[in-house]
Amino acid sequence: MSSLTRRTLLLAGVAGVTAFSVTASARPSDPFTLGVASGDPAPDGVVLWTRLAVEPLAEDGLGGMPSRPIEVQWQIAEEERFTRIVQRGSTTARPEEAHSVHVELVGLEPGREYFYRFKALNHLSRTGRTRTAPSPGSLQVPLTMAFASCAQYEHGYFTAYRRLAEDEPDLVLHLGDYTYEYESGIHVAPSGNVRHVEGPTTTTLAGYRRRQAQYKIDPDLQQAHAVAPWSVIWDDHEIDNNWAGLLPDKPQPDFPARRGAAIQAYYENMPLRRSPRLYRRIGWGSLATFHMLDTRQYRTDQACGDGLQLCPERLEPSRTMLGAAQEDWLFDGFRGSRARWDVLGQQVFFSQYDYIPGEVDKFLLDAWDGYAADRNRVVAGFADVRNPIVLTGDVHAAWGAEVKERWNDPSSKTLATELVTTSITAGGDGSEEYAETPLWLRENPHVKYFNNRRGYTLTRFTPDELRTDFRGLDYVTRPGSPISTKASFVVEDRRPGLNKL
Repeated sequence: MSSLTRRTLLLAGVAGVTAFSVTASARPSDPFTLGVASGDPAPDGVVLWTRLAVEPLAEDGLGGMPSRPIEVQWQIAEEERFTRIVQRGSTTARPEEAHSVHVELVGLEPGREYFYRFKALNHLSRTGRTRTAPSPGSLQVPLTMAFASCAQYEHGYFTAYRRLAEDEPDLVLHLGDYTYEYESGIHVAPSGNVRHVEGPTTTTLAGYRRRQAQYKIDPDLQQAHAVAPWSVIWDDHEIDNNWAGLLPDKPQPDFPARRGAAIQAYYENMPLRRSPRLYRRIGWGSLATFHMLDTRQYRTDQACGDGLQLCPERLEPSRTMLGAAQEDWLFDGFRGSRARWDVLGQQVFFSQYDYIPGEVDKFLLDAWDGYAADRNRVVAGFADVRNPIVLTGDVHAAWGAEVKERWNDPSSKTLATELVTTSITAGGDGSEEYAETPLWLRENPHVKYFNNRRGYTLTRFTPDELRTDFRGLDYVTRPGSPISTKASFVVEDRRPGLNKL
């Protein structure tokens, strides 16, 4: 095996070969069908995740596991052969948490690459690669970060996750719609659906666990989790389309109970620390701080019944996307920041966007356009940071926009830059643009880029600049598409705005 490279080992899913042996007798079915993951890196640690499931699509959502606790051993090493193990231990996978495991490591070295694996029921998991964040004062270490959103299982194959893994980022952000709640055939791509999901629309804990498991058994998604630590945030489809606080998009029985079941399943299936709230900060030395926002759980209901329309109610000062506590937390983070780049990891389109050319303005009310006063407060807070960047998912296309001091004045000062990633699959194969794209861009001159292919966005942070590569696939309706960089932009230190390369 001496000729195997790191990429060969990781992309093949090879487990380590020493010190963590198993016997050949009485082996049950493999409990590691859902893969492994790591997340939320800190300078001294990271979260390691797995979930045991010998039958991942079992209807009760419990993965075919016995109704008893199971011991799970773990190791983390400096290299993929596990000859230099730095920590090891054991934890308990409990049936009340669907036999999921969250190991919150501390005591690791900052800015280091590590490899990890699990053992349970006489089986070894695959090996995952992870990384700790640099020490708090570190500025010169560059960061390669990929971000993604909107993986509709039925609409296509997860090739974008495979290509993302091949880019070997240091960190991955997932900005929501990791799963979709619909039963098969309800949410149809323009070119038709090419895969199907098991079970009805997810409304119960068993249903959400089963849906998460179906996504997790996808080999391309497993590979993306195994290559780098992730920081995740939900949007709407992990629970229900366009939900807001305790309110569903459409009337339904006992939505709070449904929401609670979805939240529990989300935690069980993600590399998250145990915390009473999802919004949080990920620091990457002095180079970048990622403020991961929850724009669903604390928002006011959508104005004027939601949708795309002219709606004066959207301007009311009391309307909030973040809620008072999250706003205060965000602004405190801005005021205390010493990072070169302050980055909002959030879900819905931030910049104003008029969808109707001409004198009549119509805005998407589920996005920040429906919460204009709250957006103005966030924009005012950008004055406290050196380089504000907004990362966005949700809209199934790649966009680049400049956040202006006055929304309706394209000549006004640019205060921040918004980068919007396309979907992993949602919308099917897509296209380079829509027929209406030139008209839309003329109506919204602060928007500098649009592309409607599926894929993800790759970024590289240095002290002097942020480079963005919008990565797009030729197709998702069959597996194995090549990927290319559709466009590249640079944001320079202290000079917000997009510079096309």
